[in-house]
Amino acid sequence: MQHHQDSIDVFVERASQDPEVIGIVLDGSVAAGTERPDSDVDLCLVLTPEAFATAWKRHRLSYVERDGITYPGGYYDIKVASSDYLRRAAECGDEPMRASLLHARVLWSRDDELAGLIAAVPLLPDHVWEQRMASFIAQLRLHGGYFLRQAAEHHNSYLSHHAAVHMVGAGGRALLALNRTLFQGQKYLDQTLAGLDRIPVGYAEAARAALDDPGIATGTRYRDLLESFHAWPLTEDETLSTFVRDNELGWFTGRAPAEYA
Repeated sequence: MQHHQDSIDVFVERASQDPEVIGIVLDGSVAAGTERPDSDVDLCLVLTPEAFATAWKRHRLSYVERDGITYPGGYYDIKVASSDYLRRAAECGDEPMRASLLHARVLWSRDDELAGLIAAVPLLPDHVWEQRMASFIAQLRLHGGYFLRQAAEHHNSYLSHHAAVHMVGAGGRALLALNRTLFQGQKYLDQTLAGLDRIPVGYAEAARAALDDPGIATGTRYRDLLESFHAWPLTEDETLSTFVRDNELGWFTGRAPAEYA
């Protein structure tokens, strides 16, 4: 929309004069073409290594700015990065980070390599998607089987709700991985799943039932729906060790649980 473009032009004109800024990247809904009239403008400022280090120390990695906005209620939602930060994001960034740059485009840059760095971040090779499917199916099986049964046996309301939420989250993430679709964040999961090509018939209803009434019956229904939908890359015999490795041994492996990857 023109008022978004006008606001972007003002920001780029100002920020490009700053010697600590080496690039300005547009992302979010405006970059994707899904913005509303009142949407904010999401920007990533790529800084010099020294300026990025200073921003880190001063808790200035993400902030809101309104100076230059040309429409009522709008604002710039700014995140900062460096070239090294983007390289590491392409190597080991979590999915929300990768998804945030899926539609990103460079507005201005002093670095000819910046566009390539930005384009590399959202990409994941097939073997990583397969690993993520296996990890999330292990979570689905443990939370939807063992933990929901334990909750019922011990009348543990907290555990039943915890297990149901993590079961549905894991099942949803497994389907995202099957469809080679990045996880954008919890608040986007339902709408992203609704737009997938490969998803079980009745998925949304089964997920809702499991969350509204967590228990063995609804958990089994949800789990069976997922298990019968695809030949997942994880045998039953591998399930427990995969779950333990990916969720309980982060202190040893140095990797965050798959839920946060």
